[in-house]
Amino acid sequence: MPQAPLASKDGSLFRQVLKCYETKQYKKGLKAAEQILRKNPKHGETLAMKGLITNSLGRTEEAFAIAKEALRQDMKSHVCWHVYGLLYRSEKNFEESIKAYKMALRFEPESQQILRDLALLQVQMRDYPGYVESRGKILQGRPQLRQNWTGLAVAHHLSGSYAEAENVLKKYEETLKNPPSKGDIEHSEACLYRNVVIAESGDIARALEHLESVAKVSLDKISVMEYRADYLLRLDRKEEAEKAYRALLNRNSEKRQYYRGLERSMGIDPEDRKALKAIYDEFTEKNPRSDAPRRIPLDFLKGEDFKQAASVYLQKLLKKGVPSTFANIKALYADAAKREMILELVEGCLASMGTEEEAPTNGETNGDKSKPSEFKLWTLYFLTQHYDHHRTRDTAKASEYLNQALELSPSTVELHMTQARIYKHSGDFQKAMEKMNQARELDTKDRYINTKCAKYQLRNDRNEDALKTMSLFTRNDAHGGPLGDLLEMQCVWFITEDGESYLRQGNLGLALKRFHAILKIFDDWTEDQFDFHSFSLRKGQIRSYVTMLRWEDTLRSHPFFVRAALGAIRVYIMLHDRPHLAHSSLSNGNREGTDFEGMSPADRKKALKKAKREQQKAQEKAAELAAKAKEDKARNAQVSNADGEMKKEDTDPLGNALAQTKEPLEVAMRFLAPLLELSPKRIEVQCAGFDVYLRRKKWLLALKCLIAARELEKENPVVHEQTIRFRRAVDSLADEDIKEPSREVLTAELESILPKETDLKSYNEGFLNSHKDSPKHVHGALRARHLLNPEDANIADELANTLSLENLTLKEAIEGQTLLTDLKAENKDYNQKASERFPDAAAFQTTA
Repeated sequence: MPQAPLASKDGSLFRQVLKCYETKQYKKGLKAAEQILRKNPKHGETLAMKGLITNSLGRTEEAFAIAKEALRQDMKSHVCWHVYGLLYRSEKNFEESIKAYKMALRFEPESQQILRDLALLQVQMRDYPGYVESRGKILQGRPQLRQNWTGLAVAHHLSGSYAEAENVLKKYEETLKNPPSKGDIEHSEACLYRNVVIAESGDIARALEHLESVAKVSLDKISVMEYRADYLLRLDRKEEAEKAYRALLNRNSEKRQYYRGLERSMGIDPEDRKALKAIYDEFTEKNPRSDAPRRIPLDFLKGEDFKQAASVYLQKLLKKGVPSTFANIKALYADAAKREMILELVEGCLASMGTEEEAPTNGETNGDKSKPSEFKLWTLYFLTQHYDHHRTRDTAKASEYLNQALELSPSTVELHMTQARIYKHSGDFQKAMEKMNQARELDTKDRYINTKCAKYQLRNDRNEDALKTMSLFTRNDAHGGPLGDLLEMQCVWFITEDGESYLRQGNLGLALKRFHAILKIFDDWTEDQFDFHSFSLRKGQIRSYVTMLRWEDTLRSHPFFVRAALGAIRVYIMLHDRPHLAHSSLSNGNREGTDFEGMSPADRKKALKKAKREQQKAQEKAAELAAKAKEDKARNAQVSNADGEMKKEDTDPLGNALAQTKEPLEVAMRFLAPLLELSPKRIEVQCAGFDVYLRRKKWLLALKCLIAARELEKENPVVHEQTIRFRRAVDSLADEDIKEPSREVLTAELESILPKETDLKSYNEGFLNSHKDSPKHVHGALRARHLLNPEDANIADELANTLSLENLTLKEAIEGQTLLTDLKAENKDYNQKASERFPDAAAFQTTA
């Protein structure tokens, strides 16, 4: 039965509870709720509000218990069910939250607040049919608000019902008694949004017609011009499209998209370089200061035409003293002929300076000879970068040109940064870090150089130094210090680099801590959509809102998420294969190099006990330091953020709990699933998927990843090694390991990839002979050979032979060293030979 209504005084108190919750006066609201409950201990709605306020105070378990009691007292109260849904939403359990909201609507179907909350969750979960239904009910309840009409149109649009979406927008426009004012931004955006919907439905002719009709009332003139040019081109009305793109280029002559549109509208063959160049010459003459009409022709010109255009372009930038000149043209280095011509031109510029009297430049005017020639300085800088580029790397020549530049201008920051980069590419990360720090000290107020210095410190595994460097630009009084501020500011590049550094050092706990921090940041970005579902409709920014939703759908294909996820998967695979690595002192990356796997069972037991004791001491020490820091902060200031929300204490600062998970492969799936969904074209993702599924004995899923990887790059060395590994694993399967018809499918598919009767050793040797000039492929074949014959004593010698290959890179040489370590082979001779090939590389320096 429905509960009796509260007395007048208690009803007033209940309204005060609601107001206190809305204004975040939680303690006052809780006191008022308890006052009501003293007289009415079984009043369900008051209990529900008490639970909601309790949850806001951080006592989640207690809040759920109170909310359940409220439902027991009043199962038919929409308030109780609504609160129950809000509690689940705060815990990000959106499915249960939606169920609770729907129950609330059974008892109060007209509630706008519950409908809005339900609609927010439905669009967040991409339940577009449900979102359409909820938006329709909201519109029926309050049809006078434009945002409700727009919300329903967006719901139809996202669900693919373009005609319905357009019809909703059209009907609202028909209800307007007075035309909107010229400055009505919301109406302007709604008109353009309707135009986008028409265009996405495929009716381009009608989209153009509609655009022409709304162009006068639209405030976003650039979008109108861009849409019009695009529609005309798609309708093959090329003369009009050409005029439209020329109008756009007259407004912005730097946008490449406009030039591409102009080329297509003029019907110029991409091979007709003379006609293409004529376009850019025209805009160069019109816009003498524009860069794009000078730079773009360098992409398609060849031979003497390219040389002439490149000469003009390079001299203009070098004489002007533009530090980013090399960055502007390095994309051309993929073409060997262009690369040689660029070098010839720049060296010619440098040679001419020794024989001809230079014209005055930025740094040398009115007879002032005290400053260096800008032209010569940046020409030397360009040549330094040329010889440091991976396609033309010659660190000796790069250093020679750089030293000449430093003699001209010893205090130029870019020169010192490039010197650090040269050391990095030669493999001396310590010197690279030191040089980058010297560059930072030349300009301590520059955040960019500060960031570069921290990055170099992380690459050299100096994590504390990197954090100290970053602290120069962070709020060090934030909860958790500089690292806490970087986490709060979601500085993904630092957290990812920090995690990869700890992984290199073998500190798997802290590596996982950082990778999970990246996972949380991306979860937060997903949850941040909540703020925009209602805000964008209220402000009328619909086109940007739809673009944001589509971007969010592919969010976890972001390069930093991919890096962090692959790093985490690698760690969890290591923990599955060698559980002792959960204890940092037993990991292969530790400084003492404990060989746990080479110990006897008794020694292993002792080492494991010792590692656990050391880890417990480290945890206790970390807890003491955290407690001391907390006391110091409490002594000087309140440990709370601006809105009064208390920060949660980190109970696992070293990541030991993450590393000691009992089901590492299950946790790895949290990282793997979004990668396979959103980045299936990345071969490293498919290889990671294979490794995880193989260990989980999900044979068909492992096969699926292997097939996808082979479609991407059949001759990839990792894929080759995984193919052999999978063939061996399937051949050794017992009847109970996989049942029919799965076994039949598995056998048939694998037979088409690598037949069962194939001699795996011969197959592997054939792969090795086919790719004997590729270090990566040799590494993959040798890893597979070790799998087939662990006693093979020739692997180390053959691996050392790769060091004589001309195309060997430093990274590949280090990978060879890592392979020897993984195979537990002697690497002294390899290191000696590698140090002769890469004399500055610290990785191959051995101590006597």
